[in-house]
Formats: sequence, structure tokens, C-alpha cells
Amino acid sequence: MVAKNDLEEIRKLLDSCENQIRAIKSKLFASEINKKATLLETEDDGEVIQGVFDGEKMISSDKKTYQVPPNYASKSKLIEGDILKLTISEDGKFVYKQIGPVPRKNLIGTLEETGDGEYQVDVEGKKYKVLLASVTYFKAKTGDSLGIIVPKDQESVWAAVDNLI
Repeated sequence: MVAKNDLEEIRKLLDSCENQIRAIKSKLFASEINKKATLLETEDDGEVIQGVFDGEKMISSDKKTYQVPPNYASKSKLIEGDILKLTISEDGKFVYKQIGPVPRKNLIGTLEETGDGEYQVDVEGKKYKVLLASVTYFKAKTGDSLGIIVPKDQESVWAAVDNLI
């Protein structure tokens, strides 16, 4: 019979392995996209491009940048490293869709204004930029405590605002 402590240790090891597999899959998926051509296909309703979200923009494999609407990025809680698909219709309409979220972790920090109309969240001395659209949506003010989301397995400059605490 397996001891209760052993079962708990096994459960923790399995959880750790699952998290590592998810992280590896995410990195492999992002790597594959960077190696492929930017223009993946032409559909009846336009061309489709995939790229990686950098906190403000989508960057395709050929390093071309596409501005992601801040309201969409804020509402979708996009973070650096997320894989996006952009469909550009024949009439010029841009439609973004998140297709490959990276593993996430939640943190709590204090909202600060940088002085140039931009905002950041201080989490124990580490500063993360946040979109103005998120700050205004939550009606947050300097000094407020915010829950933010950042990539779990990579360093980032940007964070998504999850909630006002």
C-alpha cells in the first residue's frame, strides 16, 4: 500500500510534469510559427497571418508588426508570447483571434503612472507596463492594487490587468 505522503509527492510530480509539457508545447508552437512564412493562406474572406503578441502589437515571422486594438488586447487579457491569428478581409477589415495562449501566472501589484501618460504595475520592485485601455476600463488610479497576468515561464515587460483589488 502506498503511503499518503507518497501519493501527495506523486501528485505534485505529475502536476509539475504537466506544467512543463504545456510550456514545451507552447514554445514549440511559437517556434514553428516563427519558422513558417507569415502569409499562411488566402481564404475567400481574405489573407490569414499568424504572429506573436509583444504586449502591444502582433509580430509576424517576417518581423512585420500589426497594431492590435488596445481594447481587444485588454478585454482578451493578452500577454506577451500569446499566438494570434489575424484575418485581413478583402475590404481591409482586421479580425484578431487568440489561438495559442502561453502559460500564465497571476500577481498583485501597485499601479503607478510613469509621467508620460502611461502606466505600470510595481510587483515587489519589478515593473510591468499595462495598457491604458485596461486602466481606464477598471477606473484604476495611481496607488490602486491590481491583479495582473504575466507569462509563467518567461520574463516580460508587459502585463495584462486581471482585476482591480
